[in-house]
Amino acid sequence: MEMQMRSKEDIEIGRDITPKLSPLSFSLYTCHLHTHCSACFSLLPIPNPNANSLSYCSPHCSAALSPLHHSSAERHLPLYPSAHSSSDLCAALRLLCFRRPSPSSRLAGLLSNRHTLTSQQNPLLSDHDDDVSERIKLGACAMAEAIAKQRGVPNDDAVLEEATIALCAVLTNAVEVQDNEGRTLGIAVFDSTFSWINHSCSPNACYRFVLSSFSSPHSEELPELRIAPQPQVKYTFFFFYFMDSSGVSFSSGEFAKGGVVIVVNSLFTMLRELGYGPRLVVRSIKKIKKGEEVTVAYTDLLQPKAMRQSELWSKYRFICCCKRCNALPFSYVDHVLQDTSAFSCDSSNSYSNYKFLKDMADRRLTECIDDVISEYLSVGDPQSCCEKLEKILTQGLNEQLEGTEEKSDSKLMLHPLHYLSLKAYTTLASAYKVCASDLLSIDSEIDINQIKAFDMSRISAAYSLLLAGATHHLFNSESSLIASVANFWTGAGESLLSLTRISGVNLGLVIPKLASAMKFKWSKCSLMNRFRAFISIGQIKNADFENVSNEFLHCVSDITPKVWGFLISDCHFLISCKDPINFSWLMSTKSSSAMDVEACVNATDTCCTQESENSIRICDEQTCTDHAIPYIFQLGVHCLAYGGLLASICYGPHSHLVCHVQNVLDREKNFVLYSNEES
Repeated sequence: MEMQMRSKEDIEIGRDITPKLSPLSFSLYTCHLHTHCSACFSLLPIPNPNANSLSYCSPHCSAALSPLHHSSAERHLPLYPSAHSSSDLCAALRLLCFRRPSPSSRLAGLLSNRHTLTSQQNPLLSDHDDDVSERIKLGACAMAEAIAKQRGVPNDDAVLEEATIALCAVLTNAVEVQDNEGRTLGIAVFDSTFSWINHSCSPNACYRFVLSSFSSPHSEELPELRIAPQPQVKYTFFFFYFMDSSGVSFSSGEFAKGGVVIVVNSLFTMLRELGYGPRLVVRSIKKIKKGEEVTVAYTDLLQPKAMRQSELWSKYRFICCCKRCNALPFSYVDHVLQDTSAFSCDSSNSYSNYKFLKDMADRRLTECIDDVISEYLSVGDPQSCCEKLEKILTQGLNEQLEGTEEKSDSKLMLHPLHYLSLKAYTTLASAYKVCASDLLSIDSEIDINQIKAFDMSRISAAYSLLLAGATHHLFNSESSLIASVANFWTGAGESLLSLTRISGVNLGLVIPKLASAMKFKWSKCSLMNRFRAFISIGQIKNADFENVSNEFLHCVSDITPKVWGFLISDCHFLISCKDPINFSWLMSTKSSSAMDVEACVNATDTCCTQESENSIRICDEQTCTDHAIPYIFQLGVHCLAYGGLLASICYGPHSHLVCHVQNVLDREKNFVLYSNEES
């Protein structure tokens, strides 16, 4: 029976719908053992020189995890080559400290997918799936040996089956725990309150992690749990005892959930009371009606359908059948993310040949961009990365494709909203920023380096703005993309504001002029005060959110033409992007025929280079800079504030990202007012 979690009441957008949930089991990745607390995952004040031992940030965390570490069999595990695999085994062994699998192969009421994950008779399994089955087999054997040593029992089939179910339950239900910077620290498995929340590619909720040292659940006011399982589950309770390897007897409780057995012993109860482990909060990102199913995303929603389905099957062994995935024809978002690679095909080509070339081109373009990004991450040559990615974005793919007898005359282009284009924009924004930093680190006193660094920062800001605008365009059609859009608007705002700072310091602009211009601009726009009010409260009604979003787009659509030409100067690809906010210049690509796609390419090649009537591209360099910087500042503040608003909806008013945005806005506002007084 598939379990669901449904809302017990009407829930507005941006509301916590669970209290802070403590995990059933968790494990820090091995590579972070010396830098992070093994109990709460928070950063250690001083790194532990012993990279393979558990470290704690406080006595409370040590008291919470040490008993679990010693009572589980993890200390008997052999050294595992993969840090991630080692964490899976540790989490599974910790889960078995408190619970034993039921006859239905469930553990703590959680689906294990044991037969699906380990079956090698399934014709749908790929070579990668066979690797997963083999990894489970090897991991379960290592766990079984460790369990047998810990309990002092023979390593028989029963122990191996128990280990296999526990490992499968972890692989099926674990989520990766991320810190405030988005770094993945380890994994955690939560009880049915979270694990019974199903996946959707158009979810109405998201979740955040709370990483902090000891905090008793009784020391803070807990929000009400606003979701309930469907169908309802009845509980039966009875006692039994078990003994660990040291001979200590634990009294335990066993709950029967619809035939599913859950064991809860006194050690587990103590640990939950201590509030141990990285905690999790589920929060609404859409308005949810009473009785509506609550869903979250298990995968990156900016991937096209085929990639999402592949990842979900590989990790969790299910095919998503949500409304977005079942839409025929594809939704607009999925259409532009994947199916709009642009071609300029010979008119004699048949549709079948066009389709063949398109599929081949998609694979080849993916390989090319992934290779460039991988080389950049491993070698660290940002300039080469920028040149190669922009060549692909500008010229597309025009080469011999595997399976064709002769060189094709087709020009194989990426749509500006294709998921590979978004991936390239993200990398280019980062790489140009690194280029600027490298130039200044050589000798920041040399004028030519300062000017080049400013140009690199300018183009980096342009790519950040294009990325934010492109994903917001998709967000207008698929509101579940809000978390990604929040990060991109915040990044664009910071990049633009950083550019104004660089211009003042390195190009000798008079900062009070900027302050004088911005004092009026800041006070004139009432939207900024409304942003800050909503961010500080952390709550906004759906209707109010729609209104401020429309006002925000109106503001940035008015400012952007005044600076876009300046930002993209001398960047051939960006010059082809007429407007990073309003994408009406892109022709409709609803049809996937070769003729329609060719028209899109030709239109993009010609119309995107037109000058905006408010563009300031044609002017001398100093005049351009003087004129553009105040508007760039204004645009940056708007982008940052709106990103903060979206972040407060996703993560709450006290989240790290929201607090960071508020601090930057306070600093910039104080800078404007102070500088104006000085002038």
